[in-house]
Amino acid sequence: MSQEIAVIGSPDFTAGFRLAGVRRFASISDEDKPAELDSAVEEMLTDDDVGIVVMHDEDLDHLSRQVRQEVETSVEPVLVTLGGTAGSGGLREQIKRAIGIDLMEEDQE
Repeated sequence: MSQEIAVIGSPDFTAGFRLAGVRRFASISDEDKPAELDSAVEEMLTDDDVGIVVMHDEDLDHLSRQVRQEVETSVEPVLVTLGGTAGSGGLREQIKRAIGIDLMEEDQE
């Protein structure tokens, strides 16, 4: 079964992905994030057709502690954050969580 990419974020953030052909998205305005972001993320995490969820790094700050923990431990779908200051360490952890191994691990000889 083929899984889709989903995008969650502000209308400006999701617009580019929608133009690129992403069909699953949740556009949430900045003023609605405190009330709606948790439910949008939970909905995408429980959708069997979604394999990757993309969010802006700063939106993680708007999630409740419980939902943030679900996001950080989710293997399928995997959450990928863009922007912010996550840096390569954040991306490294996302890749490691998604495929189960650390591709950037240096050999200790």
